[in-house]
Amino acid sequence: MKRPFSLHLFRLAAGTAPALLLVCVGTLIGYLAWRGAPTLRLSLFFGSTPVWDGLTGARPVWDGIWPACAGTLCLVGLTLLLAVFPGVGCGIYLAEYASPAWKRRIGGAVNMLAGMPSIVMGLFGFSLILLLRHSVAPRANTGMLLAASCLALLVLPVLVATTREALEAVPDSLRLAASALGMTPARRLSHVLLPISVRGIGGGVVLALGRAAEDTAVIMFTGVVANAGLPAGLTDKFESLSFSIYYTAAQYQDQAELLRGFGTALVLLGISVMLLCAARFLENGYRRRWRGGDA
Repeated sequence: MKRPFSLHLFRLAAGTAPALLLVCVGTLIGYLAWRGAPTLRLSLFFGSTPVWDGLTGARPVWDGIWPACAGTLCLVGLTLLLAVFPGVGCGIYLAEYASPAWKRRIGGAVNMLAGMPSIVMGLFGFSLILLLRHSVAPRANTGMLLAASCLALLVLPVLVATTREALEAVPDSLRLAASALGMTPARRLSHVLLPISVRGIGGGVVLALGRAAEDTAVIMFTGVVANAGLPAGLTDKFESLSFSIYYTAAQYQDQAELLRGFGTALVLLGISVMLLCAARFLENGYRRRWRGGDA
């Protein structure tokens, strides 16, 4: 039987789409590498400051991106610390324990939060500080904790949705088998459902991690500055690679400074890849431990 032309056209389009995606990603990475790789030297990170003094904070780094690297890592870590447990917990509740009515209510609230622009979240954090300054905390100010809290709210829907989808994808036959073996709901969750769905949950964590590392609109209103040095505390100002890229693109004075901006973008991409690999490593380790326990 001869296949219709529309089927061949659909197969051609389906095969072209991933090829175009790979070309776009490869072009982006290649362009960043072409413009930014020549600047990848110690001077990009530490400027004229000795490396050890810059790493330890003994001397400030004013003309390098090391403080922005440290600020980005601290910000991402604090954001995930604030967002992972409530996000995954809410996803587990919606998938396993919530009634249909509560699923609709909580799911609607999560979807509304997911559709909120990041700049609105930044304005919310800034308005919250103004409210605190005029009420119970006159000395309240923007800083890393506020920025991480706003970013945690921003990435929370991703964690909730991916956790819920990963758990709901587990076949009901496994739930019935676990109950037939006398497992309590808690043991069924920890010994059957979570190990099976850990890849999907880990994917959500990776997406949240990338969003927290690259977002600029939120932190512009909540504590990031162009020059702050290494992060000194949760309530202090900080630097970020994403804001450094934005600031350089808007304020660069010569071609050399623009090239340093490309180098900063390449470093941010590298940090994102390393964090992705670390998340995958932890995920694979958890799966191996679970399989070893079953053996």
